[in-house]
Amino acid sequence: MSPALPSAEPVLLLSDLEHGSFPGTPLAVLGHPIGHSISPAMHNAALAGLAAVDPRFAGWKYHRFEIPPEQLPQALDLLHARGFRGVNLTVPHKVLAFDRIAAVEPEARPVGAVNTLLRTEEGWRGYNTDGYGLAAAVREDFGAGFAGAAVVILGAGGAARGAAVECLRAGCSALWIANRTRANLDALLAGLAPAAPGIPRGGFEPGRPPAGLAPGAIVINATKAGLSESDPAPADLSALPRPRAVFDMIYNPPDTRLLVQARSLGIPCAGGLGMLVHQGAKALEIWTGIPSAQTAPVMRIAAARALAGP
Repeated sequence: MSPALPSAEPVLLLSDLEHGSFPGTPLAVLGHPIGHSISPAMHNAALAGLAAVDPRFAGWKYHRFEIPPEQLPQALDLLHARGFRGVNLTVPHKVLAFDRIAAVEPEARPVGAVNTLLRTEEGWRGYNTDGYGLAAAVREDFGAGFAGAAVVILGAGGAARGAAVECLRAGCSALWIANRTRANLDALLAGLAPAAPGIPRGGFEPGRPPAGLAPGAIVINATKAGLSESDPAPADLSALPRPRAVFDMIYNPPDTRLLVQARSLGIPCAGGLGMLVHQGAKALEIWTGIPSAQTAPVMRIAAARALAGP
């Protein structure tokens, strides 16, 4: 399947969903904001490749919609009524949609968020492919997964919760969460208590690693620190026992301060582009039945070109 790069998709609004025409088999991503999203480039490149070898996928197209939170219920109803096959959700809709859809896959329930919806006659069925994307990217970038590995997660928000659930599900040897706000940290640790109770876990303030934290952990940045070039790093890696690897969920910019420091210390590191690609390929598998391994290479090329710009 050769990569194809369709022209950039316009940013559509709720009014476009109400009055526009969406022939064939439409898919969509909803967010607020959504203009920066490269998901349309990834998905439409993969769909073009599939259509070139399989006529079933002719007419499939992936759109993006700017949907403020207060418009989400109406948008989901309209998307279902208009026959959209599937929907991706990004910030802030992953949590907002969780209690507003017909069903949620069991694997997504501990996360408390959904990023992929599949149309059924009864309504939307929710999935969360972020954990899969994270695990696939870590295996791809570092040659090993979370099973048997100690993990340090920076942050205590929704992305951190999803990462923590995936690490516990995979059988990590220990889980540590670093966060500056103690209340948020304690709330996340309490919420994780029912998951894999036999795995040691704890929390600490960045810069004050606990005595029980040994060298060799995989460090994951699940904060927004790094989205702007002026952002400080979410943690000082030199203050931690030497990590085995550092993964930053941020994919744009490609070089965050955390990654720059990791390279200066000689620590293997990677940004979040692989996670974006693999979670997207898994969503496409849910909608099309085509294995994610088949579409991920095309999606990675398209994503990298979209980030590089014209």
